[in-house]
Amino acid sequence: MSRISSKPFPLTRAQGRSLWLRAQRLDARAPFGGGPEATRLAVEHLGYVQIDTINVIERCHHHILYSRIPDYQRVHLHQAQSIDKTVFEYWTHALSYIPTRDLHFFIRDMRQQRTQPIKWYSGVTKQELRKVLTLIRKGGGITIRDIDDDVLTEKDHLWASRKPSKRALQLAFYSGTLTISARSGMVKTYELMERHFAWDKRPKPASERDITAYQLDRALRAQGIVSLDSICYMNAPSKQTVRRLIDTRVRRQELVPVALEDAGKTEYWARPEVLDAPPQQPDEALVHILSPFDPLIIQRKRLQFFFDYEHRFEAYVPKEKRVFGYFVLPVLVGDKVVAAVDLKTDRENRKLLVQKWNWIGRGSARTYKRLIEEELHRFERFQLAGVPNGVIPDAKSVVAEAILDDDAQALIRAGR
Repeated sequence: MSRISSKPFPLTRAQGRSLWLRAQRLDARAPFGGGPEATRLAVEHLGYVQIDTINVIERCHHHILYSRIPDYQRVHLHQAQSIDKTVFEYWTHALSYIPTRDLHFFIRDMRQQRTQPIKWYSGVTKQELRKVLTLIRKGGGITIRDIDDDVLTEKDHLWASRKPSKRALQLAFYSGTLTISARSGMVKTYELMERHFAWDKRPKPASERDITAYQLDRALRAQGIVSLDSICYMNAPSKQTVRRLIDTRVRRQELVPVALEDAGKTEYWARPEVLDAPPQQPDEALVHILSPFDPLIIQRKRLQFFFDYEHRFEAYVPKEKRVFGYFVLPVLVGDKVVAAVDLKTDRENRKLLVQKWNWIGRGSARTYKRLIEEELHRFERFQLAGVPNGVIPDAKSVVAEAILDDDAQALIRAGR
């Protein structure tokens, strides 16, 4: 290939930024098409979609998908998780939706949690674990709300529960005995993993070598141009093995070192075919209002280097010390972050409220305000569309039975 050389390939920061936007599929209006199938394709391409509890606007897992799928509906993610079972929940750098095709890369971590659970779950007793597993084996999937005979305890953490069964369910989840078969807001239905996926035999765990390759390939696919820090985000212990694999692929001419403008000592790499197809300049009329947990935003140092934008997450900062606002969303226009808008969904009055509007860098009202306002109207329609508060009814509820009957499933698959 023309890009293969013994010398690092030179790239400007603007070129690197365009490669990243293309890899993130934020340089086109509907890169995954539409309908329920687009949700599966998006999660498989990105590798994960982060889950978070904050719902001052729509929760981030729905928001991230909406940013890449203009006609996205919340029920599409419900279908992928609970009906088609093409995605599952587990821990990446945070709790995330992950393609089911990648589940075997996580089985080793699940096994480790059985023998060496993290400190948070080390106090779960065998009796507590046996209790929740027996309930599920006999009665099917349950939520923490279905358990009403716990002896309540005092919380030892803000996000803890007074029910000891909650940690038992979580331990069984992280150790791979249970999976989350459905989600209603942040209320999870736990089910036996084998029963949910209808396995005759659990998939064979991937080897350590394959897991390293998966980690590298996932980053290359979703980032375009990668550094060791960006590949191993929140997983520093893996850097040594990942670096060895990078060196091997460079020798095989499967990866090309990149000399990125102003990168200093930070090394970057890309696949030859990525460098052989230079990206087009993103459409300046293309606007994305992004979640602070979007994969483009979550790696703050990388974001600042490529976009000259330092994102501030101020939800846990005292009000008087906030600069941008409580829950600020970066606004991407073309290939530039031009604004950071603090939004809140007033669900009772069915309005999207702009709490504070901050212009960033070269952003200006004259150039961008009309475009952003048009996108805010579309974003408001997404916020207020569908079931109340974006909550899919519990799988055991009467409403859910209507959603999940054969005719309704056909409508969902048709994108209606």
